[in-house]
Amino acid sequence: MAVRKAPGKPVGEMTRGTTAPNRLRRVDLWIAVTQTRALRATDRPLAVDLGYGASPVTTVEMYNRLRVVSPRLQVVGIEIDPERVRAGQAFLEAVRPAGDYADLSFRHGGFELPVDRPPVLVRAFNVLRQYDEAAAWRAWEDLCPRLDPHGVLVEGTCSETGRRAVWVTLGPEGPRTITFAAHLPSLPRPSQLAERLPKTLIHRNVPGEPVHRLLADFDRCWAVAAPQSVFGPRARWIEAVRLLARDHPVVTRPPLGGRGRWRLGEVTLDWSAVSGSAR
Repeated sequence: MAVRKAPGKPVGEMTRGTTAPNRLRRVDLWIAVTQTRALRATDRPLAVDLGYGASPVTTVEMYNRLRVVSPRLQVVGIEIDPERVRAGQAFLEAVRPAGDYADLSFRHGGFELPVDRPPVLVRAFNVLRQYDEAAAWRAWEDLCPRLDPHGVLVEGTCSETGRRAVWVTLGPEGPRTITFAAHLPSLPRPSQLAERLPKTLIHRNVPGEPVHRLLADFDRCWAVAAPQSVFGPRARWIEAVRLLARDHPVVTRPPLGGRGRWRLGEVTLDWSAVSGSAR
């Protein structure tokens, strides 16, 4: 099958392509629960997995997970490397005789998004790590206007196993929230998540910057919550998040999602908690 190409040269740079089954399970489940309005925004909503890597496995998993909450969702995996697109199309050729994955496709392209209508979701994970800060901002600015008016861009980074991750949600207007997520039994302190910050923030984790103060305050709350460890790392995390919401000057209301999300080792904050001089 021929690789479908966007007009002109795709915008972006090739990544290492490293991926693995279930690496993005956490963010997929978070999207399924928290972004249902976007996923159901149109009669035939479109989701894009941008830069899915050397294997199409995470795009296939995204399709399976998000179609549970949006059964008419169409999913397009986009890669700048034609060989990776061919791998995705080979997967489809193997499964389609059985009638599976009719609304899944793979296309050659980049940040220009070679699709026929604005997507309600763009998931771009582990894509911008090799970019510098200014280029990462430009990528955000390029992608956000391409969204459906009710759409969302979820851009982030996770560890090789998916146990530690940070992601940002953006709408057509720009950044909205930031989420920190971890496998709590293996997390020594919240600031360890700094290595997974988006490229727009990772070099800003220095004294005097809002993101540095947030992580320092989170570590302090984690230390104060140490007595809760007798009930397990989940109880300690929940207490640390509660203290952060109480004491941090910018986190002025309970973090988004409530205790149900905190119990999973997640916390979602308004972008203002890490912004300020970040741009």
